[in-house]
Amino acid sequence: MTDTALTLDQHLLHAARETGLDTDLVILLNSIATACKAISASLRDGALAGVLGSHGSQNVQGETQKKLDVIANDIFLEHCAHSGVLACMVSEELDEVQEIPARFARGRYVLFFDPLDGSSNIDVNVSVGSIFSILRLEDVPETTDYATVLRAGVEQVAAGYALYGPSTMLMLSTGDGVRGFTLDTGLGEFRLTHDDIAIPAAAGEFAINASRAQWWEPPVRRYVEECVQGESGPRGKTFNMRWVASMVAEVHRILIRGGVFLYPMDEKNRTQGGKLRLFYEANPMAFLVEQAGGAASTGRTRIMEVEPDQPHQRVPVILGARDEVALIDGYHAEFDAS
Repeated sequence: MTDTALTLDQHLLHAARETGLDTDLVILLNSIATACKAISASLRDGALAGVLGSHGSQNVQGETQKKLDVIANDIFLEHCAHSGVLACMVSEELDEVQEIPARFARGRYVLFFDPLDGSSNIDVNVSVGSIFSILRLEDVPETTDYATVLRAGVEQVAAGYALYGPSTMLMLSTGDGVRGFTLDTGLGEFRLTHDDIAIPAAAGEFAINASRAQWWEPPVRRYVEECVQGESGPRGKTFNMRWVASMVAEVHRILIRGGVFLYPMDEKNRTQGGKLRLFYEANPMAFLVEQAGGAASTGRTRIMEVEPDQPHQRVPVILGARDEVALIDGYHAEFDAS
């Protein structure tokens, strides 16, 4: 039974004592949790605080920023910089590695984050989230640049996301499974509500943006068509299709009740390498899904084994139920071989 009296801070301190979880990592995770609480409060006020709508600027990817994109990014930078354990921070919204101000101590951890995933849904009050990934360097670096911090996802030591929906949740893994914490607004603390999360190997739901069907590769088209055919098709069962257009919401549904999520390579995004960002979306979500017993692939290789070549690199993403991901990978292999 999940001990809902256990707070995130208590859970992390217990892990430090019992499993040797690095206390510097505990400090950083608590800083991230504080940032997520602050973002949750900003989102909750929404139109009442005048923070909805466009900011009138673009991020490094050339995407229009919402006001809350900028607010959330600033909150992460402010709350995590003074932790004393970071070498630097890398944000999806910025084009440079963020150095730690000289007045704060520095450490050997690197924080990658997407401050507000799914921000296009903010104005219509659909669930959005914050995604983070943490790497640990061997030593405190003298200088920090992209050459220092761009590492494959297998080097992550922790990852997670905050979901801002009907309740605010923090889903977290430090490499020993996935746990979910729900924000108790009365206490102002995240409390453990979901322990030892496991994704079933099979799935009855898939999530994909069907408006892009005209550009899908044959392996993806084959998979979706077989699912849609239901009991009369080769899969022999009925599938439900879902699409929220918020990766945090999509992955959260998979962690809670299973399924598979696809944002594959297609003819429209091929020149970019895919749609989703390797460091701020694909790697951390792959880490969580694998820790929950699922799988995460580009369709052709394990996501966390992709060797990065640029900070805002994009990749195809297929993740969730292990058997479904293996089937889709197999369809890609058959297609490539032909």
